[in-house]
Amino acid sequence: MVTPSSHRVVGILRTTLVIVGLFAAFPSAPAGITAADHVVVHKAAHKLYLYNGNQLLGEFKVALGLSPVGTKEREHDFRTPEGRYFLVRRNTRSDYFLSIQVSYPNKSDELRARKNRWAPGGSIMIHGFPNVPKHPAAYYSSNDWTDGCIALSNSDMVEVWLRTQDNIPIDIYP
Repeated sequence: MVTPSSHRVVGILRTTLVIVGLFAAFPSAPAGITAADHVVVHKAAHKLYLYNGNQLLGEFKVALGLSPVGTKEREHDFRTPEGRYFLVRRNTRSDYFLSIQVSYPNKSDELRARKNRWAPGGSIMIHGFPNVPKHPAAYYSSNDWTDGCIALSNSDMVEVWLRTQDNIPIDIYP
């Protein structure tokens, strides 16, 4: 049985496929859009900043891991890492609206985890909202809800996706 709700879901899926196809066509910033050469996250302020040199290109509200205070130490601690990392891989088929992988863990993260006999964890991403939400949209906009990732609204994720490319640094501060 086809319901108005199922029509809405099909429409959203079609729109998402078109958008994802467009993003896949742009591995770097399209003409006329200034590309970022580094990303900065200030966890306490819940902000992500895009820069090209000293020029601020954008400021975005973010949600973090469920335990946002302190740096990520191990798998399943629900913390967002702190330090210098790099954007390393893009995924248009993520469980979240677009995702860009952060190079966590780095060598010092691995050493600290090994010293404590912990698994350091991984798969830290910058991403949008879940493709299959478990909560109302307002929840994702007003709470820290990730396992340690950096989450933005879907519209903000579009801009971050278009303005960044792989191998640029991301500095994550407390």
